[in-house]
Amino acid sequence: MRKFLKKTVLITLALVIVSLTCCKSTTAIAGTDAVLYDMVWKLVNTKYLDQTTNGQDWSKWRHKYDDKIKTPEDAYVAIDTMIASLNDKYTRFVPPKEFEEEKNAIKGSLCGIGIQIGLRDGKILIISPIEDTPGEKAGLLAEDEILSIDGVSTKDMSIDKAADKIRGEKGTTVELVIKRKNQPNKTYKIVRDEIEIKSVSNKLPEKFKLDEKIGYIRLGSFMGKNAGNEFKNMLIDYKDKEGIIIDLRANTGGLLNNAIFISDLFLDDEIIVSTVDRDNYKDTTKSTKRYFSNQPLVVLINGGSASASEIMSGALKDNHRAILVGENTFGKGLVQEVKSLAPYTAGLNVTVQKYLTPNGTDINKKGIAPDIEVKITEQNIKDKDDVQLKKAQEVLLQMIANEKMSANR
Repeated sequence: MRKFLKKTVLITLALVIVSLTCCKSTTAIAGTDAVLYDMVWKLVNTKYLDQTTNGQDWSKWRHKYDDKIKTPEDAYVAIDTMIASLNDKYTRFVPPKEFEEEKNAIKGSLCGIGIQIGLRDGKILIISPIEDTPGEKAGLLAEDEILSIDGVSTKDMSIDKAADKIRGEKGTTVELVIKRKNQPNKTYKIVRDEIEIKSVSNKLPEKFKLDEKIGYIRLGSFMGKNAGNEFKNMLIDYKDKEGIIIDLRANTGGLLNNAIFISDLFLDDEIIVSTVDRDNYKDTTKSTKRYFSNQPLVVLINGGSASASEIMSGALKDNHRAILVGENTFGKGLVQEVKSLAPYTAGLNVTVQKYLTPNGTDINKKGIAPDIEVKITEQNIKDKDDVQLKKAQEVLLQMIANEKMSANR
């Protein structure tokens, strides 16, 4: 399992970080372009979670385009067509430029406007803006629908095409027409800039005053390779706090091993997550008895909390280690492996496993329900009134008080 985790990434939702790497990448394809197509076919044939490949004879695709693939672009179109037949929005071919961007997202080096987008019911939606980026500063919000990009309608547009149109060089401008619930459509002109991906922060929402007994950790992403250590270091800073709030709202996931590492800091010889592969082999990962912190915990979640966020939330909830406050999570219970298509500069994100929470719950398309539901209204957003964080603090202070009463008995 550990060996597998080193090379496994949870690709979060059907999303793209709408950014452009700050360095140039090579796009040259070595050898015959049809070979790239065949490599993808073989990987799906041997790795894909559903052995029926969506109830079809996968062999029919192998030589379907032999006489049509003459260029790299031909190969990309043929591969996309083949992959689309799986009806799996998480398994996707990643062309050279985007594959370089994925690798840079893990390194934390990106340029762009700093939003994450997804496809839901045929609509291009903003999953979340990244903190302190042009997208957030412009006022873009989670659940905003992107109606057009630089004057081009997003109707029937793919995620990849939308992301490609939003990307651009630092200093250039992109124009988005946004539809927000109960508000008139609005046009945003946003200047692209260098994006610093911060995994961990203790920055509180505006107007919010935190009780001095409590530590607050905002975990914005599990993607960065240093996210686990960044989180642990902040936990060390809070070693004298009586309780911790962990904010996973709008955290769309990232590296599976980061989710396991961070969950492990709070658990003592307990199950963190189980994975099931195409052969129905179940592999269970337990905590390593590190048990770094036994402070009372409240975890904030919402509809933008997905994938690795749900692994951590599920581990802490099922083991009765934390109380979850907020709204139902997104519901992504599938694991993708990121495969480099060497010697090509492209890649493939392929669904290879599903995961289960410690109680054996499959949360795919269902999500994880909070212990205490608190919804944020449009008026709350307008007033910058974080009622979810307020409730989290209220609950945590009561947990701290209850623990003190138990200790004094």
